[in-house]
Amino acid sequence: MTLTSCFLVLVMIIIWKTHILLVISYVLIIGTVELLFLSSVLNKFDQGGYLPLAFAAVLMSVMYVWNNVFRRKYYYELEHKISPEKLKEIAANTSFYRIPGLAMFYSELVQGIPPIFKHYAANVPALHSVLILISIKSLPVNKVPVKERFLFCRVEPKYLNVFQCVVRYGYIDVHNEQEPFEKVLIERLKEFISGDFRLSQRLLNDDEKEGEVMDVSQVEEDKGQEVVKREIEAVDKAWHAGIVHLIGETEVVAGEGASIGKRIMIDYAYKFLKRNIRDGEEVFDIPHERMLKVGMTYEL
Repeated sequence: MTLTSCFLVLVMIIIWKTHILLVISYVLIIGTVELLFLSSVLNKFDQGGYLPLAFAAVLMSVMYVWNNVFRRKYYYELEHKISPEKLKEIAANTSFYRIPGLAMFYSELVQGIPPIFKHYAANVPALHSVLILISIKSLPVNKVPVKERFLFCRVEPKYLNVFQCVVRYGYIDVHNEQEPFEKVLIERLKEFISGDFRLSQRLLNDDEKEGEVMDVSQVEEDKGQEVVKREIEAVDKAWHAGIVHLIGETEVVAGEGASIGKRIMIDYAYKFLKRNIRDGEEVFDIPHERMLKVGMTYEL
């Protein structure tokens, strides 16, 4: 309870921007009661007072193990991510095929392409006509509006039709609350393609105005709109050809020369915790007949 109140004070100051007098009042009223309770527990430590402290220590250990290994795994992916040049090289390979359909590749990495994609491409030399790299993130807010939930960006080169998407949820948001996740994501992707063209046209017009050059001709604008129309048609065509959900199943192991403590934390404690969490496909209700898991081992 005391630790929770300490964290709540941080939230009140940093996130809620609560007036300092209200923060002080909370500390004096609630903090006094909790410190009295804590002191009574410590006074009878050898008579059973150690139980709540031991329980708190277990919970703190669980959080530390999960956060520590998760951060190590994230930084590993960040260091070994695939560059756009490497993606272009993979796609340009004559033995690499583009097949009709839309693939959603789930990853924790927000920026860049995760190394597990290279592992997938090496074993399955085929890429769907449209690929969306999806990262699911939880934000420290209660709700995220649907219009602000999906953040898209392109992965160059443009002709590959590869996009990155960060899907943001608040801590009380319900997944698939109104419409299927797939349908909402595709609609937002088409809106992004149209909005990206309008933004580029606006920036181009601003640059030309500063340089006292004539506006973009109607012919060039029509060509751009035609390109956008073809891209949206390609997304629709891939959608109707079929959607495949590619889920990266990464297994982490302690690297060579790791200490005993690190081996226990990664090889035993973290693996035990990971076996007891809900899978992503259950959270997003992904149909198993359209799901493909890709496995890879990370040495941390």
